[in-house]
Amino acid sequence: MTLAAESPPTTESKSAPRKGRWIDDWEPENEEFWEKTGKPIARRNLTFSIFAEHLGFSVWVLWSVVVLNLSNAGFGGGTPFAPSELFWLTALPNLVGATLRIPYTFAVPKFGGRVWTAISAALLLIPTTALAAMVHFDFVRNQSHDTQFTIMLIVAALAGVGGGNFSSSMANISFFYPEKRKGLALGLNAAGGNLGVAVVQLLTPLVVIVGVPFAIAKNPVHPVHLAYAGLMWMPFIIAAVVCAWFFMDSLSMAKADTKSYATCLKQSQTWVMSILYIGTFGSFIGFSFALPLVIKLTFPEFLAQNPFIGTYLAGLGFLGALIGSVTRPFGGWLSDRMGGARVTLWVFIAMAGFTMLAVYGVNQRSFPLFFGSYMVIFALSGAGNGSTYRMIPVIFGALGRKEVAEKGGDSAATLLSFKRQAAAVIGIAGAIGAFGGFLIQQIFRLASVPVSAAVTSAKTVEAKAAAAAANADWSTSALGIFIGAYVVFAVMTWFFYLRKTTEAARVPSFAYAGV
Repeated sequence: MTLAAESPPTTESKSAPRKGRWIDDWEPENEEFWEKTGKPIARRNLTFSIFAEHLGFSVWVLWSVVVLNLSNAGFGGGTPFAPSELFWLTALPNLVGATLRIPYTFAVPKFGGRVWTAISAALLLIPTTALAAMVHFDFVRNQSHDTQFTIMLIVAALAGVGGGNFSSSMANISFFYPEKRKGLALGLNAAGGNLGVAVVQLLTPLVVIVGVPFAIAKNPVHPVHLAYAGLMWMPFIIAAVVCAWFFMDSLSMAKADTKSYATCLKQSQTWVMSILYIGTFGSFIGFSFALPLVIKLTFPEFLAQNPFIGTYLAGLGFLGALIGSVTRPFGGWLSDRMGGARVTLWVFIAMAGFTMLAVYGVNQRSFPLFFGSYMVIFALSGAGNGSTYRMIPVIFGALGRKEVAEKGGDSAATLLSFKRQAAAVIGIAGAIGAFGGFLIQQIFRLASVPVSAAVTSAKTVEAKAAAAAANADWSTSALGIFIGAYVVFAVMTWFFYLRKTTEAARVPSFAYAGV
């Protein structure tokens, strides 16, 4: 079966399903169609979409754990990698994944959701194989520090392919569900993917020390099987490819074409929502990548006193991603009832407040206070992810109804056009939001420069530890920037969607639609 044989026709018909599991007749807003035909098909596609996207996130964030074990795996050329270098190794996959999100969205209408889900899952074998090969063969270890770092940047960048899966998956699933059920469906799809972050940060530290006795593993320097970090995902990736190919479908009307992108770029709402998504998803993915390393650099004394947590649980960093993933569908569900803008506003206000509390925890050298604050921040970012993504189809649905009321014409064609614009905005906002995660890591990287300089200049292991402890409050400057950003995002949400003299006055259906 060739890709050409599976390409959709140029016109949208309502004929029987065609070769390649294409569906031409799809009317989720028709209640009778939805209950008898649409719901089971949508649920099946959602299930396997979640599985593939989950693995995409797992591979995307894999280097957040790998960087913690590079020295134990014998890398560095005799000189441990500086914190600023380690942040580059976690930030680069973030950057590549963010960049890939827009072309990944275009791939859905070109290949169909089924085929592209299989292809995008298969691509995950590249970074996992590259990581395993890099560790298994001694060629990289025999290079100088700088050459090793360059090779690792390339291998880490390959993991970025996992970041693109989100946009194509969300855009595809958005077409399967009726408007009133999109919030929960998109929330579940995104949450299933986001859980991949928690899973990789929980399981990978355990797998790489399989067979190493705790009496040895609890030491700061201990052997690890770092190649397992890549190998462990391969069977699941293959399973995701097979499941997508045999059990998913493609919708003829699921198009977010270049015209839709060009049109939505002219809408001010596209840019407002993309910026707000920096604050929600950018925080989730940026902190997910960075938190294990931030904990290691900020509270080395806590990890030294609790070797089990430091060695087997990567400093508990996985809990943040787990909490944020669980709260994402709750944010969509709550937005269906209260309105996404109200939920988003309170999310940003609370994130600013708890980031202040995290700063206080650093200054007081209280790991429980710092860690607890960040768990709440993750919960809020997850809920905000759901609320902002719920706002996008609602806003563009309202804009479509407004245009029909003002200009008339073919209402079905107009509403479909705005639905396709919403799918395009999902891709754009997803990409820009992911770039926000890269910015967060760069802010952390710049803040860590004093630590890097102090540790590098120290001559002995004891002196290096003392230098790290002396600069343990390095993250407060970065946290201060985040507080200011959350205040700006909260003001934007209020200004554009909750003022009485706002966009809602020009598009009255915003309020009715639950924005």
